[in-house]
Amino acid sequence: QVQLVESGGGLVQPGGSLRLSCVASRITFSIYTMGWYRQAPGKQREMVATITRGGTTNYAESMKGRFTISRDNAKNTVYLQMNSLKPEDTAVYYCNAKPPFDSSYWGQGTQVTVSS
Repeated sequence: QVQLVESGGGLVQPGGSLRLSCVASRITFSIYTMGWYRQAPGKQREMVATITRGGTTNYAESMKGRFTISRDNAKNTVYLQMNSLKPEDTAVYYCNAKPPFDSSYWGQGTQVTVSS
């Protein structure tokens, strides 16, 4: 069974940084498009950033220039470096693994809270 385990969330002050990690197991990681999504209370889940198996990245407009997604295929891990965090970035962040021609998998999520 596919497992995605996120870590790195927590409480940070506005303007601070966090680095999220997601370790995948039981998948051929290198062929998957990996992504980060988030869901704030009372809101729908939204895409934060994705990275294809070829390394092409895509960001939601509000994250461009502040967030960076990367992957390490040797470690089956995808990262999300988040800088200049704002209170509106507070949400549960979910890791997503999308294989070619099949449904995606989700992690359990990690809470990010941006507050002074």
